[in-house]
Amino acid sequence: MFSFCELLSERAVASGQYVGRFAPSPTGPLHVGSVVAALASWLDARAAAAQGLPSTWLVRIEDVDSQRCSPAAAHTIVRQLQLLGLHADGPIVWQSQRDAVYASALQHLQRSQLAYACRCTRKDIETAWLAKGVTKARFQTLIYPGTCRHAVAVEPVRAWRFALPEPDCTLVTEGEPGALAKLQTQAVQWHDRRLGLQSQNVCQEVGDFVLLRADGAWSYQLACVVDDALQGVTHIVRGEDLCDNTARQLLLQQALGLPAPQYLHVPLARDARGEKLSKGNHAPSIDESVPQRSLLAAAHVLGLPTQGQSEAQAPAQLLAPWVAAWAARYPLKPPGAPLR
Repeated sequence: MFSFCELLSERAVASGQYVGRFAPSPTGPLHVGSVVAALASWLDARAAAAQGLPSTWLVRIEDVDSQRCSPAAAHTIVRQLQLLGLHADGPIVWQSQRDAVYASALQHLQRSQLAYACRCTRKDIETAWLAKGVTKARFQTLIYPGTCRHAVAVEPVRAWRFALPEPDCTLVTEGEPGALAKLQTQAVQWHDRRLGLQSQNVCQEVGDFVLLRADGAWSYQLACVVDDALQGVTHIVRGEDLCDNTARQLLLQQALGLPAPQYLHVPLARDARGEKLSKGNHAPSIDESVPQRSLLAAAHVLGLPTQGQSEAQAPAQLLAPWVAAWAARYPLKPPGAPLR
């Protein structure tokens, strides 16, 4: 089995290069909400190129959840992106084919004492909080109470969790024998290119989060962080509903010795009730006979100029002026300046 450090050593990204990505979960075809995220990430990469940076835009199919995802939906998404004029600059990566890579990263965390086995079911977690007088509200996700964190033996192992640092906790990192490294114990802070300064105390708001689920599926957090690093992603552009994942991903990047990308979280497409368009609330697929309609709708959500544009224009004609508009709204650092 190759080590995660060996995998990471093969990753080479030139200084001053921009690498972005669109990473849909294939639980259904694209709808306007997902087109917003795809368009935003594509525009950011093309705006980087317009500003003189070597730029690459990738597509990654995040299909680790085999119970919800399907190959048919993935192929539909790829075809729809092409109809929209959003063409990837490299081969598409399928997360369902990368189990060994994620296993290597988990082993790295296990050796560093940053991951532990957990036997708890959802009912166990509810019961633990109920014993403390806390009841679960509807749709609430309870913070993991740390039941298995210091357990000597765990049977059966239902999941593996990331061990968030405890106050004044020091941890040995792999590859540096005897060296002590401190993970962040306070609120994690980062700068979002649209939302500004962000902060989250993962210990208080999330708890030790899952890396490998009870059903054998890799968590979004681990798979996303590992693939972003190994694909050399420098800039992540995605919907603002994913913003609260960022702190967990920054902690994982730190634990695995990975660089942190820059983040930009964009507005969401919403229905007449103000709810986010999603496959879960039956958002309709884009009209493949008129893909321009979805592009214009997505551009409206992103606040891009659409006056004088129409569905009669080819996707490339619609996209061209938006690149300049995007570059003006979310400028990157000048050539030669560090991206991070």
